[in-house]
Amino acid sequence: MKREALKNILPHREPMLLIDEAEKVDETTAVGRYTVKGDEWFLQGHFPGNPVVPGVILCEIMAQTTCVLLAEISGTNKTPYFTGLNKVKFKNKVLPGDTLEITCSITRSKPPFYFASGSGSVNGKVAVVGEFSFALMD
Repeated sequence: MKREALKNILPHREPMLLIDEAEKVDETTAVGRYTVKGDEWFLQGHFPGNPVVPGVILCEIMAQTTCVLLAEISGTNKTPYFTGLNKVKFKNKVLPGDTLEITCSITRSKPPFYFASGSGSVNGKVAVVGEFSFALMD
């Protein structure tokens, strides 16, 4: 689904809506994409003359991709809140013009908590990996 359809299932809005498209692959896995344009607010000072997408933004992009899976679980009356990040590694830079492809999977659940793992790559080269958790709250 494209950006406008994502707004029907994600609570995020510009400038914090950070995925251009996403889709469920199966019941536990989703794939998302974001193309870095170069004029994003998070690049303005990171770093002047040498813009690099900050690691925390890469984590948020993975989280939003995972929220595509959580939306079906939570319906429209729950908000997914980040509760943890583990084993996050940044392996390569993500730069303006790059399209980051994210794959995220729900690994286990204990409602209202959901646990996931994800990775992001550019042109097949891994840029970020990590594990994270969410709480679905009213």
